[in-house]
Amino acid sequence: MAVRFGILVFPGSNCDHDAYHAAKHVAGQEARFIWHKETKLGDVDVVIVPGGFSYGDYLRPGAIARFSPIMQDVIRFAREGGPVIGICNGFQVLCESGLLPGVLLRNASLRFICKYVHVRVEQTDTPFTNALQPGQVLRIPIAHGEGNYYAPPEVLNRLEANGQVVFRYCEPDGRLTEAANPNGSARNIAGIVNEQRNVLGMMPHPERCVEALLGSEDGLGIFQSLIRHVAGVSV
Repeated sequence: MAVRFGILVFPGSNCDHDAYHAAKHVAGQEARFIWHKETKLGDVDVVIVPGGFSYGDYLRPGAIARFSPIMQDVIRFAREGGPVIGICNGFQVLCESGLLPGVLLRNASLRFICKYVHVRVEQTDTPFTNALQPGQVLRIPIAHGEGNYYAPPEVLNRLEANGQVVFRYCEPDGRLTEAANPNGSARNIAGIVNEQRNVLGMMPHPERCVEALLGSEDGLGIFQSLIRHVAGVSV
């Protein structure tokens, strides 16, 4: 039975079709778009909050999208244990919505960055990484101007202690260096989950690297992990 992916669409979303293509045409699952003015998610197994520039990133990225009608049901879905993945602008929306701690600040360079980076898999006991290996290095593209993850030291320490840091920017060989950190994120953090481990926010774009033709298939493992999770395959 196919996994049903629901992909949110805000004014300004521009990675929604990438996510749809990855879920439906590459991973072979069901996928449908959910307009931001809808109030119910309907029958979905996974929610994707995609990248882009929701509402033009006015005020700050994700700040307005957080008040879209559909977000109330996304919050309900997440609190009931449903898997939610926010990618890039979606990560910002999840932080603004209170589903994830911390904020995404302007890149340390104050420039928009669009390039491939490497990230190290830190945790595999999540719905998003159970098909990956601990320490595995993924080659995934980024495209953002506000991807600098920040949280107070006590929050960062709690994330570390709970194993909530899922991805870190790294060198191709997995080493954590300042040079491998493209945006200045605290502790090289590229992605985190909530305490219940069913909500993931990540700045890199796995939906943009699911086919060899695009230069990397490393993002496909995240979709495969979600499929395994919904199917009940043990991690």
